[in-house]
Amino acid sequence: MSIWFRQFTIEEVREFQRRTMGEHLGIEIVAIGADHLDAKMPVDHRTMQPDRILHGGASVALAETLGSVGGSMCVDRERFQIVGQEINANHLRPAIGGHVLGRAKPIHLGRRSQVWNIEITDDNQRLICVSRLTIAVIERQPR
Repeated sequence: MSIWFRQFTIEEVREFQRRTMGEHLGIEIVAIGADHLDAKMPVDHRTMQPDRILHGGASVALAETLGSVGGSMCVDRERFQIVGQEINANHLRPAIGGHVLGRAKPIHLGRRSQVWNIEITDDNQRLICVSRLTIAVIERQPR
């Protein structure tokens, strides 16, 4: 059984990322599962720290992007929007090149809040970072 409000195509979800920080960092949605969302991000000049390893902030940006996009896919986007409330991350090992892959899965999908777990691995499937994102579900205000 799917957790999504409706069926989304990868192209639709990628459109959410147009002209955002995620697009600037090269974050690309690559898979939509029944209960998870995957994205990859390059480990390159946009996402490295001066020591030429993946910047922890880039890992957090990937995690928040995945959790927020996933969260927005679980609600009626015409009526509700998703806003981050809290994020934490444990950086477990460095990534030095290639790509990292993030997978976001919900821990809690409530009417007013959601909690997402995001695991980030390197090209060799080694765990790089574990993050937890809490988001609020709020009613859209007329613009």
